[in-house]
Amino acid sequence: MRPTTSVMRSEIAEQPAALRRTLADLLPRTPEIAQLGRRTRHVLFIARGSSDNAAVYGSYLVQAHCGRLTSLASPSVATTYGAELDLSGVLAVAISQSGRTEEIVETTRWAAGCGARTVAITNGAGSPLTRDADLALVTRAGDEVAVPATKTYTTQLAALAVLALGLGADLDQGELTAVPDTLETHLESPDERITDMAERLVDVHGAVVSGRGLAFSTALETALKLKEACYLRAMGLSYADLLHGPIAVVDRSTPAILVAADSGPTLPGTVALAERVTAAGAASYGIGGGPRLREACDLAVPAPDLPEWLAPVGLAVPAQILTEQLSRLLGYDPDSPRGLGKVTQTS
Repeated sequence: MRPTTSVMRSEIAEQPAALRRTLADLLPRTPEIAQLGRRTRHVLFIARGSSDNAAVYGSYLVQAHCGRLTSLASPSVATTYGAELDLSGVLAVAISQSGRTEEIVETTRWAAGCGARTVAITNGAGSPLTRDADLALVTRAGDEVAVPATKTYTTQLAALAVLALGLGADLDQGELTAVPDTLETHLESPDERITDMAERLVDVHGAVVSGRGLAFSTALETALKLKEACYLRAMGLSYADLLHGPIAVVDRSTPAILVAADSGPTLPGTVALAERVTAAGAASYGIGGGPRLREACDLAVPAPDLPEWLAPVGLAVPAQILTEQLSRLLGYDPDSPRGLGKVTQTS
């Protein structure tokens, strides 16, 4: 029998409170971040899974607003190849919901051994990751029971926004502290078009999820959620990469789900992509993007009204609700996807 609700849905609703607690704890620590950051020039993000999608957000944010070069680590370089690199002048930022994923812990230790300064972003207070790092930014999401990450993911994004402020981003801290209230208002009256979109995806076996820039992180996370909770063959791509060939897979049976902030330099390209998809006779569904994306898509759902640098936090919410609803419509249990556990160990 199809479940009528889920723990995942309850945890989606807990995100405003989780974000308030996280920001209250972490924002006062920006001077510590600044002090550690003064000794570094490059940022290396170490993560896997949903945390790696959060790292994509951090990478765009730090490069666009802090003027620092960033990169995403390949943990296998440390754990499998045992390569020795010169990481002096590098700030290694390890992101893990539990702080107990052995590969991430080992790679962080490796980075420190190669000369990097280290920061841990995790919901696991007292975890090995927090004990090893020079600075631990512990998110306050509380216990998360459902396997698909919701509140642990958005609190990671909040922690990365705090990191950017600590590294000198010329951004409005007040906009960040307003995020929990904005999400709370949005969650009080979920848009009914989310249910409509979920119903349209019931008979779909594959989809392309696309965004660009800061919103690309949410496109990747949405694709991951649809794969793990709905078993949908969802491909997360930057729309720039999508246009280099993979757009050929978008057709009448493979819709495009397009993710965008309501403003910013990547919105026009996302709108143009929606117009191209619909002109080709395929379905295009939007998440966020304001009225411009809504007019270009067959169906679009609004996201919380946030500035572009914080939009990925808000965009994650309708994507999570869509995943939870679609999973239940398909007769699955979104709390316990097959073959997955809360902590994934890799080597």
